[in-house]
Amino acid sequence: MKPVRSAACLAVGSELLGESALDSNSLAVTRLLLRHGVVVSEKRVVGDDEGLIATAVSELLERCDLVVVTGGLGPTVDDLTRRAVARALGRQIRSDALVEGWVHERYASLGRKMPEVCRSMAEVVEETRPLRNLTGSAPGIYAEVGEAILVALPGVPHEMEPMLERELVPELRRRAGGLLGAHRTLLLGGVMESEVEGRIRPLWDRLGRESLTILASPGVVRVVLKVVTGGGDASGRLDEMEREFRDVLGDDVAGVDVGGLQEVVVGSLTSRGETLAVAESCTGGLLGASITDVPGASVVFHGGVVCYSNRAKESMVGVPGDLIERHGAVSEPVARALASGVRVRFGADYGVGITGIAGPGGGTPEKPVGLVHWAVAGPGGVEHRQKVFGGGRAAVRTWSVNAALDLLRRTLVACEGGGTGGAAR
Repeated sequence: MKPVRSAACLAVGSELLGESALDSNSLAVTRLLLRHGVVVSEKRVVGDDEGLIATAVSELLERCDLVVVTGGLGPTVDDLTRRAVARALGRQIRSDALVEGWVHERYASLGRKMPEVCRSMAEVVEETRPLRNLTGSAPGIYAEVGEAILVALPGVPHEMEPMLERELVPELRRRAGGLLGAHRTLLLGGVMESEVEGRIRPLWDRLGRESLTILASPGVVRVVLKVVTGGGDASGRLDEMEREFRDVLGDDVAGVDVGGLQEVVVGSLTSRGETLAVAESCTGGLLGASITDVPGASVVFHGGVVCYSNRAKESMVGVPGDLIERHGAVSEPVARALASGVRVRFGADYGVGITGIAGPGGGTPEKPVGLVHWAVAGPGGVEHRQKVFGGGRAAVRTWSVNAALDLLRRTLVACEGGGTGGAAR
């Protein structure tokens, strides 16, 4: 059997095609596969339609070494993945007493009798291996189609992820043989994707396009370094590659294998024993939320203020009313005052202020939609930046949060070794 090198994710569920639910499973699948040198080359979302699911499975199996399907394995009439897989593979479905026993046991462990409708989850596709679900009731499917692998798993993340780790990873390792795959992700802040690509192009050309991937989102760029060695030291090769890329990218590299800039900032503040407070206008609390997403943030994060109105900026953070009147709420002086004011009000070492026009309305020729001012106040003074961000309202707000975090990160780096002298008073 050849090693698995390429993969596709297929998310099943009509709800994922609406505006209230997102396919997060493909992100978890991608993270796991990257750890084993497998690149996800395609992602799809299809509704609850047996024919569409079957067609997608067939097409993806023709192009990829591995297809991971999530969702549609439950007991209701719109759970059609099992039948779609049988249709795509040209195989029959039959009831399986062992699998039915698994489902019975799951309900018994919850002190319940298995509903009759759940008997459909005991159906298996012939010539496939059923996968036991230890945290839920819906079994999965494992099938080998030629040299390719098809894995179908429940759509509930806390059921899907352990099944994927338990059932797929051993097969990936077996097929890899002496080939060891590894990856490392460099997180960059304050740069654009096109700029990054231009700077690393010589490395890209020399190492080969298969050795790295650039992933961009509003305010951050991730450079994924990949290496596959035959019995060699994958970690050592990645160390060498990282040094080469750091020489080119310099201080724009915020961290390695981290979830986001907020994780970098919280880690830096924690190690320094320093604290933070934020004052937000156009971002409406997103900056504070991103910081508190990081476990342990309570050690460094004193709190935040969403001062959306001018009155709130004055009363909650202490921005002078005449400053707003002279310069407008979206301006450098107000951003600086927000950062300094929230630092003082919360007695923190650092304060961050953000004010801008997220849109879609409210812009003028002088201050267009997308204009954002942000500032960081600390022991060494106040740093300010401004930019007109493109995209819709959500994109502008995400850009703003990451831009503010990156300025704070750079400020902390600049202050390293200098000490702070304590929190503001």
